[in-house]
Amino acid sequence: MMDRQTGSTAGGGLRGRVFVTALLLATIGCTTPDDGSSSSGSDGGGSSTAADIVITQGRVYTFAWGEPGLDGTPADDAPRDGNGWHPDAEAVAIKDGEIVFVGSAEDAKAYVGDGTELLDVGGATVLPGLVDSHTHVAGLGELAVQVNLIGVDTEEEAVAKVMERAAQVPAGEWVLGRGWDEGAWANRYPTMALLSEQVPDHPVVLESLHGFAVWGNRLAFEQAGITRDTPDPDGGEILRDGKGEPSGIVLNRAGSLLTSAVPEATAKQFQGYMLAGLQQMARDGYVAVHEAGSGSQHMAALEALEQTGELPIRVYAMLSARDEKLCREWLAKGPRAGVNGMLAVRSVKAYYDAALGSRGARLLADYSDRPGHRGTSGDDYGFDEALVADMMRGGFQVGVHAIGDAGNRETLDFFERVLTEDPAAQQHRHRIEHAQVIHPDDFQRFAPLDIIASMEPPHAVEDMTWAEDRVGTERIQGAYAWRTLRQAGARLTFNSDLSGSDHNIFYGLHAAISRRDKQQQPTAGWYPEQNMTPEEAVRGYTSWSAYAAHWESHTGVLAVGRWGDVTIMDIDPLALGETDPGSLLDGKILATIVAGKVVYRAGTGTETTR
Repeated sequence: MMDRQTGSTAGGGLRGRVFVTALLLATIGCTTPDDGSSSSGSDGGGSSTAADIVITQGRVYTFAWGEPGLDGTPADDAPRDGNGWHPDAEAVAIKDGEIVFVGSAEDAKAYVGDGTELLDVGGATVLPGLVDSHTHVAGLGELAVQVNLIGVDTEEEAVAKVMERAAQVPAGEWVLGRGWDEGAWANRYPTMALLSEQVPDHPVVLESLHGFAVWGNRLAFEQAGITRDTPDPDGGEILRDGKGEPSGIVLNRAGSLLTSAVPEATAKQFQGYMLAGLQQMARDGYVAVHEAGSGSQHMAALEALEQTGELPIRVYAMLSARDEKLCREWLAKGPRAGVNGMLAVRSVKAYYDAALGSRGARLLADYSDRPGHRGTSGDDYGFDEALVADMMRGGFQVGVHAIGDAGNRETLDFFERVLTEDPAAQQHRHRIEHAQVIHPDDFQRFAPLDIIASMEPPHAVEDMTWAEDRVGTERIQGAYAWRTLRQAGARLTFNSDLSGSDHNIFYGLHAAISRRDKQQQPTAGWYPEQNMTPEEAVRGYTSWSAYAAHWESHTGVLAVGRWGDVTIMDIDPLALGETDPGSLLDGKILATIVAGKVVYRAGTGTETTR
């Protein structure tokens, strides 16, 4: 049995309760207390205090205590003592979409009536609802109908998967895929030769893991009209063979030359991709996502799903700055906070440079593994400075994708110029998405400008096999530098950048805490001085992400008056994060609750549409 106060275990420990908890979550319905008592007195379900849902017998971490120090030291009022972390509550009651009680299991009985759904979670961990603050959810949904190349190591393996899919569809139909790692493959990019030989009758377009490289066969290049005479676009490159012919790979902004030839999904199909991606996020414990770079097609799908009440989780939409028409339309309407609904539209996503893996990120000095090359940025990469500045002045938060040290410096310069001209725009909590490689002189610039560093713990452990080759031993010290940013006073928010990285929360927490990959390598962690504490890692996906969306008064902690957004899992990430971080990778989500509605529960095999 588990001691809920100390987190100590016996007879199998935390894992010993998983099956029982999952079964309870899957089968329990609307009940009254088994001791015969009723809600707040004697009138049962008729009481005004009766909640819609009561979560009880949990290891509840409210995160309502003070922020940790910049070195990760827990606040004095944090529920941690000489024995480690311990929960600060046992139960949560939710009514009309808001939390009405947080406290002991005994006191929670006052909130149970005839119509209350009682979830006895049997010692499972209850957290503020998880938020992934940088996603591409439609891409996640599309993976179900595309060739999934995530984790594929070789060209031959990828081509075999494409051949299998091509055999299932009529000749001439496009075969699409995504997920091959442009960073890991950068020194051995494939050509179109084998792909064209094995799949000659279907145009094939295969996007890379992070979307900064696209691989196609000959038929796809022909249908896209890409020939030896096609010039490289600004901020992009068509790789060519020794004769000057396109070799099969297009990099960075050249990717759109190939992808634009793919027939666009219908509105119904795209809406289906978006819904499928959001439902997957609900299954994986997330109550909200920040959808980065939402163009007209994305917004049409999201607004349609909201209108029909089908959004299973909250969406904080970040408009695409590459869609000027859409941005101008929203500039005229003004931002929408989304605190009274499921869809917020108050942010804009722009690109300043490209990716480090494809050597498109803008560096202050040459790439260590490509002398004479420094990447691309700004106007050369399609950054519309006038539009982005207008959106900032119009009340929108701006998140700018910046990877290289030059890209980050120039993005900070841009923010500084606009905020100097219009100091009121600083209140919108602008962000740098990724903030991946930063010069030592620039860490101190984030806090005075109130710039949030929006970062992906998985990127560090996924890129570590090649990142140092790109930037060398000195610049790598400022890469994926979460602790350095924290110590400089910068605010952080953590996310996955899915579908470019695995969005599994347990993987994200593990990467943040240990700086090790899924194989627990390297043993001591990759530049472990940048590690996050377990509390910081969880906050990165909860309270810090709430702040990044201007939602800190509504979510991010479990407290009376906050949204009824809750994640329930079978492990204690605070306790395990300190004692055995590798075990985090075995964690499971048991339930996801959004606005007091259970949108996912383990063991049922289904999701609940709100």
